[in-house]
Amino acid sequence: MNLINRTISVAPMLDWTDKHCRYFLRQISQHAVLYTEMVTTGAIIFGKGDYLSFNQPEHPVALQLGGSDPVHMSRCAVLAQQYGYDEVNINVGCPSDRVQNGRFGACLMAEPQTVADCVKAMQAEVDIPVTVKSRIGIDEMDEYEDLTRFIDVVAAAGCETFIVHARKAWLKGLSPKENRDIPPLLYDRVYHLKEQFPQLNISLNGGVKSLDDAALHLQFLDGVMIGREVYANPYLLAEVDKRFYHDAHTVKSRVEIVQAMQPYIEQQLANGARVWNIARHMLGLFQGQAGGRVWRRFLSENGTKANAGAELLSDALDLLLETQQKAKAFLQY
Repeated sequence: MNLINRTISVAPMLDWTDKHCRYFLRQISQHAVLYTEMVTTGAIIFGKGDYLSFNQPEHPVALQLGGSDPVHMSRCAVLAQQYGYDEVNINVGCPSDRVQNGRFGACLMAEPQTVADCVKAMQAEVDIPVTVKSRIGIDEMDEYEDLTRFIDVVAAAGCETFIVHARKAWLKGLSPKENRDIPPLLYDRVYHLKEQFPQLNISLNGGVKSLDDAALHLQFLDGVMIGREVYANPYLLAEVDKRFYHDAHTVKSRVEIVQAMQPYIEQQLANGARVWNIARHMLGLFQGQAGGRVWRRFLSENGTKANAGAELLSDALDLLLETQQKAKAFLQY
């Protein structure tokens, strides 16, 4: 059932990896697997909005699902398959209080049989892969044996792919933001999982800052998931296809990516979106480049205005190119 090449993937990030972000990232890499923000079963089943829509060019794209009721989880998995998602991923890693109160996320690491029941129910209804994203432990359940017990139970239910954030989660005492930084990264534990369960597809998440970091981890694992670094510096993905998927197609330049996004913005504005909904995901496109600060400032100052329109990107690009030309002329002088 492991039909997706998950060598490199972009982490599901709440409020960040929406469909506009994913469409933008797909302009940079054609192969990296993209994940939605976590969507709860309650929102999908009982909510009034369409929480599953995505753009066809986003493939391969996975839905990350939050929930713990096998009936609701299987119902949402069926909908995900009908919509055309390539994978459904169960969130067993989010540490927020709101998620705990809903009995899903990282707290489910203490309930491996519940996760296993969800996996079994979902796989009985769909053909696409059902995967799990977890931590290495929670609170006092943070020994390696606790992690392997969780993997054992969930794998026995049929899950073949685990994405493991190499930090434990403190459900009491740390905020979700603190849980992304304070607990130490223990990569060796994830490496040991692959040694102990060679038949499983194991990916690592947490603290990956570069493609060199990813290559190092891939000596021991099947995949690497990159999160905040990609959002802050999305052009990091530009070398992914050639380096990890052996696809030597010509990568768009940053300028070409801006130009490629223009028709998409116009289409989305016609459908009622605001330009800032899309432009905010592009702030880091020129990270580390001459004029990058000008680009970010122009988008931030003008993108949120009530009258901001489709010309926002082209105006920002003109200003950036002008800044780069002045900088070049200064250096030549």
